[in-house]
Amino acid sequence: MKPEERRAHVLNALKSTARPMTGTELAKQFGVSRQVIVQDIAVLRAAGKDIHASPRGYYVISRSRQAYRAVVAVRHRPDQTEDELTTLVDLGVEVVDVIVEHAMYGELRGHLHIASREDVRQFMSQWSDTGARLLSELTDGLHLHTLEARKPELLERAREALRARGYLVE
Repeated sequence: MKPEERRAHVLNALKSTARPMTGTELAKQFGVSRQVIVQDIAVLRAAGKDIHASPRGYYVISRSRQAYRAVVAVRHRPDQTEDELTTLVDLGVEVVDVIVEHAMYGELRGHLHIASREDVRQFMSQWSDTGARLLSELTDGLHLHTLEARKPELLERAREALRARGYLVE
């Protein structure tokens, strides 16, 4: 299969699934190395395709459903991350990303798309397994989250829950 043809198939595979796909999964599906997939994704992104990467894999966002968004500023310790994320997903809110302001690089954003307790479990497991530092550790716990929900009142409940836990920065 020619690279252009494979890239079209990779893009279609990402568009046709509701869950992120890892580079390893895509590599097996198309009979190439993971590094070839990483390069394919880079070429597709450079061509303007809206492909995102999260700790769980690559994905294309489908905007076919009505969704409301809000950005909240929060601060907490790393050991409170699971509580923060679980609180939000239990309210029916998806944590789209995490954003911090870096003194040298400006805005740094990590795509999360955490929408369930299973997503939280996977995120926490990956954090533990890799020993990576959270972006919020660069800013003494201060960070932003883009939140998404089906109803605007769910976003207000999320703010209230974060406020009650002392995480919300106002």
